Amino acid sequence: MKDKTHYACQECGHLSPKWLGRCPGCGAWNSLAEERAPSETRAAADLRLPLTHPKLYREIPFDDFVRHPTANAEFDRVLGGGVVPGSLVLLGGEPGIGKSTLLLQIAEQLSQAGKKVLYISGEESDRQIKMRGERLGIQAQRLYLLSETCLERIFEECANLLPDAVIVDSVQTIYSLKLDSAPGTISQVREVAAQFLLFAKGHTVPVFLIGHITKEGAIAGPKALEHIVDAVLYFEGERHHNHRVVRAVKNRFGAANEVGVFEMTEAGLQGVENPSRLFLAERPVGSAGSVVLCCLEGSRPILVELQALVGATPYATAKRMATGVDPNRVSLLMAMLEKRLGYHLVGNDVFLNVAGGITVEEPAADLGIVAAIASSLHNKPLHPYTAVFGEVGLSGEVRAVAQAHLRVREAAHMGFQRCLLPASNLPLQSPVTGIEVIGLRHVAESLQHLFI
Repeated sequence: MKDKTHYACQECGHLSPKWLGRCPGCGAWNSLAEERAPSETRAAADLRLPLTHPKLYREIPFDDFVRHPTANAEFDRVLGGGVVPGSLVLLGGEPGIGKSTLLLQIAEQLSQAGKKVLYISGEESDRQIKMRGERLGIQAQRLYLLSETCLERIFEECANLLPDAVIVDSVQTIYSLKLDSAPGTISQVREVAAQFLLFAKGHTVPVFLIGHITKEGAIAGPKALEHIVDAVLYFEGERHHNHRVVRAVKNRFGAANEVGVFEMTEAGLQGVENPSRLFLAERPVGSAGSVVLCCLEGSRPILVELQALVGATPYATAKRMATGVDPNRVSLLMAMLEKRLGYHLVGNDVFLNVAGGITVEEPAADLGIVAAIASSLHNKPLHPYTAVFGEVGLSGEVRAVAQAHLRVREAAHMGFQRCLLPASNLPLQSPVTGIEVIGLRHVAESLQHLFI
């Protein structure tokens, strides 16, 4: 009897009985691949799950998760305070940005804390991992390396070794003998992630998965992969920079959107204790279009430099480009400046960039964007020791943002003399000495305090 086949979208998992050029589910082109459909006997066997019984909410014991901190404070911050036993963590990033390097260092730190760590590599041999470890100066005593891609054989080795932590590099290279499809396909990735989730929860062992990313910057494979895991970490920034930013876009055991800042050195990725000093190290003082923004990443306030370049365009259509901030948000603020303040930006090219490669997603960056565009348009530098933050509405009003006192305190700690913020955030929850605080209700008021 001939085996039945179907076509599965490698982006969203949509199934089709025949090949299509475009997926009806997500609209991706050339994403459908032929896979063998599981038999009815196999599908029925997969549904044989252990029986569970409902429990009363008040009878369920509550114990705080016992976290195992590593020696890397930045990595612990991203995870919410340390590694949680039984958690499944997915780490994604561009090739060569430092995913394997970071987790190899975490494996050594867990090993030095007395944990037995198993590092599974489906892309590199044991010698290649050893060569990287020698460059990083790793001398772990309880770190085990395994070059294997078969999921069943990996679990056999785990049963023999009984590790305290497992690292898989990468999840797209592992395949299960239960499925006939190739490694990296949507069915294999989903099956492998689900089996590692059962392993992590059943044995209370933390598992770290390294995931490849697509050209669009998303983790390759189905979106269900990100729903299965407990935490999703992304490397941000360009690999050509000395520093790396790891952001938690999902975390069931801590705050989402938390970031950790690392610096790439000869000894690997080292945590940066003061990211504000790193991002402002090369800030040009007295340059038009440059403004210091107080942003909040997770629970940490960070000062970054926002640069704008506005100039007349020789073409019929002006260019609009933004790096590190939402381009759609920039378009809204430019329309507000034209309508409320009478700025003529239709015939000007506008370029915005957050120096250092970090991405600012919160609306508190609005006031910084407006200030940078106004400074570059008038070719007037801003006050060199002034920091700004605040959300701006389409009527030009400056709206309140969260954790204003933390932002002002970070600006004062970095030596800034003035801070422009929404008037509705005053008074601050706790007074900050050594800095002048100016409350704004409209963007027109900010222009009176910004320029030298």
